[in-house]
Amino acid sequence: MSGAGDVLEDLSSRDEDLTYFAFAKPVATHRDAMQVRPEPVPDVLAGRYRLERLLGAGGMGVVYRARDLLQEQFGDPEPYVALKMLCDEYADCVDASALLFSEFALTRRVQHPNVVRLYGFEADTRCNRAFITMELMRGLTLDKLLCERPLGLPWPELRDIALPLIDALAHVHSRGVLHGDIKPSNVMVGEEGLRLFDFGLGLAEEDALPGLPKLSRHGFHAWTFGYAAPELLDGSPLVASADVFSVACVIYELACGKHPLRRVPSNQARDVGMEVEPLTSSHLPKRCWTSLKTALSFDPSKRHITVAQLRQDFASASNFKLLQGWRRLFPNRFRQ
Repeated sequence: MSGAGDVLEDLSSRDEDLTYFAFAKPVATHRDAMQVRPEPVPDVLAGRYRLERLLGAGGMGVVYRARDLLQEQFGDPEPYVALKMLCDEYADCVDASALLFSEFALTRRVQHPNVVRLYGFEADTRCNRAFITMELMRGLTLDKLLCERPLGLPWPELRDIALPLIDALAHVHSRGVLHGDIKPSNVMVGEEGLRLFDFGLGLAEEDALPGLPKLSRHGFHAWTFGYAAPELLDGSPLVASADVFSVACVIYELACGKHPLRRVPSNQARDVGMEVEPLTSSHLPKRCWTSLKTALSFDPSKRHITVAQLRQDFASASNFKLLQGWRRLFPNRFRQ
């Protein structure tokens, strides 16, 4: 198998994907922290998954397209999965595999049509690497959609993305799980609908998953600059209202094509007195903007709106049903 540098495809360099790292081991620079150098792995993991190419990388993990040789043997015409493992900076860290299992357990707990479907948690003993297998999603992540639609989406199209996204997050919270890293590159839309993925920074609220080990994440915080709530960047723990702030940032950007804080980290924007530019009715209904403005409050005590309330306001703002197909957004992309 060729090296990671040879197969790495289209890793985004957009500002919203830059990540704030609080490492147990400090790194020289932020750019050094972002370099992904997966350690060598076998061509075939666990005797079953042949790695074909690297699809992308985040703050802590790398995701490959892999061919499931067992499914192929049984005649599956589409024996492909996405396979996620920790990148080499974290592979030798204490609790690394347990943290990956935590992501698996959290995602499995929140089964929902708009959350990525997981298949299994496995390990290859030859390279001592644990990994997650999941559905191979086909479509566009929202960061790439924003590149194609720099002025934002009209309300009918925005609604068809915002409602499933909010609905997914509302379900996640109802199951006692926090996501921790909602941003455009962690949401994909395609013919099969919308998928929220990457619960790598997620947490279970108290009593949600009592059997899950209580792991220290001191060396694994990787909040995303452009979408993390200010209290997270200040060092406060993850709570539900931080997810609300992040999803509001994403929806705002989809509505007008501009980041609500001009890509300034939210704690810095707060400290210099920056204000979010109001959205007009040409972007989204007034009721939705009122809710979004509350969700974007810098002060978490003034962010007195839950994701369930946000969903209710967005749903009631429209008398139209959700589109059943995604071809309206991508009329030519999925034609054979």
